Amino acid sequence: MANPGGSTHGRFAPPTPPLKGSFPLDHQQECHLEMINYMYCLKKTGYYNSDCRDPAKEYFRCRMERGLMDKSEWSKLGYEPDEPKEIKTESKSVEDSPATRVHAQ
Repeated sequence: MANPGGSTHGRFAPPTPPLKGSFPLDHQQECHLEMINYMYCLKKTGYYNSDCRDPAKEYFRCRMERGLMDKSEWSKLGYEPDEPKEIKTESKSVEDSPATRVHAQ
């Protein structure tokens, strides 16, 4: 019978940290607007994340600037350093997104 605790004959494998390290949750909601814009983009595009690269980059930028994740080179995150920050929208602008409406109240 397999042991659900993960030990083999009383021996435990040493814990291994996550590859990118752990990062704190955004308890103060410092990057809430960027997260909402990214999630709105995903929902609008049917969760096709390639169309939401720019909002994702803004979310990463916010987290890195506020120490919520380790600073990393954009190329290591799959971005070009000089990639434009243009947000793709069909009929609505970012100002019409749910995040902007929530924060405008």
